[in-house]
Amino acid sequence: MSVSRIRYDWDSSEIWTIYNTPLLELIYQAASVHRQYHDSTKIQVCKLISIKTGACPEDCSYCAQSSRYKTAVKPEALLEKETVVNIAQKAKESGISRVCMGAAWREVRDNWQFEQVLEMVKEVTALGLEVCCTLGMLSESQAKRLEDAGLYAYNHNLDTSAEYYNTIITTRTYSDRLNTINNVRSTNVTVCSGGILGLGETVGDRISMLHTLATLQPHPESVPINILSQVPGTPLENQPDVPIWDVVRMIATARILMPASDVRLSAGRARLSQVEQALCFMAGANSIFSSDDGHMLTVTTPCPGYNADQEMLNLLGLEMRPAKTRAVC
Repeated sequence: MSVSRIRYDWDSSEIWTIYNTPLLELIYQAASVHRQYHDSTKIQVCKLISIKTGACPEDCSYCAQSSRYKTAVKPEALLEKETVVNIAQKAKESGISRVCMGAAWREVRDNWQFEQVLEMVKEVTALGLEVCCTLGMLSESQAKRLEDAGLYAYNHNLDTSAEYYNTIITTRTYSDRLNTINNVRSTNVTVCSGGILGLGETVGDRISMLHTLATLQPHPESVPINILSQVPGTPLENQPDVPIWDVVRMIATARILMPASDVRLSAGRARLSQVEQALCFMAGANSIFSSDDGHMLTVTTPCPGYNADQEMLNLLGLEMRPAKTRAVC
């Protein structure tokens, strides 16, 4: 098979055709592309830390941390730097190579809390880990300060299609999200951006979101595929589960469209069996989130533990991928 070239000119009709390819053939095609750009024996294992939990003013319909909904999440102040560094060190000792720090903010503000986050980035990076932050919207100057602190990646998901977006979120626009991605692109910090399956979206919405991501130039270096965790108290608490076949199709299509990107099997993985996860890896997923406390970000989102994940990777003959270093111009 000839090497699949990286394209930024995908047409929506092409994506529809790929997505609707007979499943086993789609997995084969995606697996072939994956092997051209990645070591298929390696999986990056990541740790997500909620450095500031709850009391978010936004109305994201899926989110346990919104102040608008009554959920099991209790608001907590920004963690102390030493606490975050200790969690990161423990994660590294378990084979984790990437730590993502999330704060339930609408946007980054130029205050003492941001200064504290910058110090966290510096110290966790010094451990030899890739550091990703998800802090809400940020300006170009704030992105530059994160770059100077050593940040490897910034996560800002699109969540869904532009057409369906305001059904799920009204407190910021799709353009706001794309603008933050553009601000990150003004630096050498890599971009992490994907979406969530199970919000009530159509297949057309999934295709539209993939089209937006796959026509960004360059592609996001990291594309998380999340499965909705239905949180009691949120507007989406009664959404039906996403079939595994939809998850595999989404991962495989993302892999073909964005061959050099990491495709991350993210929230919702706890409900998948080892066999189902193996299908996702075959379809092109090459990253997972693991945990030392059974939660991915908050108590409402279960996450498999370090030991269970190591056992699964051993069973499948997969290895944990080491951290990368950010290219500096």
